[in-house]
Amino acid sequence: MAFCGQAAGPAPFPTPRAHKGKIDNTPPALLPIRTVWTLALKNPLAFAPAYDKTLAFFPIAGDRVAAYDLPTGKQQWLVSARPQSDPVAGDGLLFLVEPDTLMALRASDGGVAWRLPFAEPLAVHPVWDNGWLIVASKAGSILAFRATDGQLIWSHDVGSPAHALPALAADRVYVPTGDGRVVALRVDTGAPVWERRLGGPPDDILALTDRVYVGSEDNYFYSLATKDGRVDWRWRTGGDVIGLPLVDEHRVYFVALDNVLRALNRDSGVQQWMRALPLRPMTGPTRAGSTIVVTGLAPSLRAFNLSDGAAAGEIPAAPEVGAPPYVFDDSVTKLPQLLYVTRDIAAGATATLVTHSFEPTMSPVSPLPNLITFGPPAPATTK
Repeated sequence: MAFCGQAAGPAPFPTPRAHKGKIDNTPPALLPIRTVWTLALKNPLAFAPAYDKTLAFFPIAGDRVAAYDLPTGKQQWLVSARPQSDPVAGDGLLFLVEPDTLMALRASDGGVAWRLPFAEPLAVHPVWDNGWLIVASKAGSILAFRATDGQLIWSHDVGSPAHALPALAADRVYVPTGDGRVVALRVDTGAPVWERRLGGPPDDILALTDRVYVGSEDNYFYSLATKDGRVDWRWRTGGDVIGLPLVDEHRVYFVALDNVLRALNRDSGVQQWMRALPLRPMTGPTRAGSTIVVTGLAPSLRAFNLSDGAAAGEIPAAPEVGAPPYVFDDSVTKLPQLLYVTRDIAAGATATLVTHSFEPTMSPVSPLPNLITFGPPAPATTK
């Protein structure tokens, strides 16, 4: 049963993820790129960074969290903290799970906004969306907090720990469970709406108004109707689907551990294109303008055209990528900017911000074949 601790919750309900405009209206491709700034953190990351618009929060070794302004790369504050999982940001707050504590720091100065006792081990890190903070415990409980002050609104036991991150859209919370189900709950009360059993544990969910897209460890990618959880269509892959899918007006994009990037028609599930990846993906694809970026176990990020999947180049990220990339739009140029983090055992983590370059790519000039060269005329001689 759902436990309702308070009648009112955050308002309005979480809004569905916004879709980008039509492909013809997208910004320029990300590549070629220029570097905006590079920042040596001089410490390894303890967990993946969190982002809130143009702020980045880096949990670094030594029980510290550092906040940086993304457009300039300048540090805003540094505080002592002991996060036990990836942090999450939203509402001008940074949410951390510390030993026996759930807390929120102000994004503006790192001061404590609220703190409450919380000793339950988590299945996944918390999720924030439009005023709600959703926490999934290893015991199978889903707890919904009001993000602004930490007030518990409801709790519901779904009978299995979350296998991946819950997702919010419209008036629902969708939970992927370890026993192979997608469970839909009302966001205001936690009351069950429906559940759908898949062929294996589901991964990260992309929840929209009419559909839920999710990959599973049964090597299928699913489209579920949000009304009742009915399987609208599914697509077989050669490996487990990994990470959060990506969607635009026409297609849904995802990667799987068969090392393939796929684009399907978002309504029918018909494949539009597929591209073999020269790396093993570590997270879902990221969109930057008209470019899809894929990260994996490799010293570079790979870029592909959104329209047809053609290879668009790569972004050096030696010795290896340390966290999923983050994209935001420049406030002046409106061009996408991409932040990526590399890690090095000796030097620690390094953050690099890149954006589209309008300068032509310089190529080395080779001599023309059969080139005839002329030297200066020989000096005249007198007899």
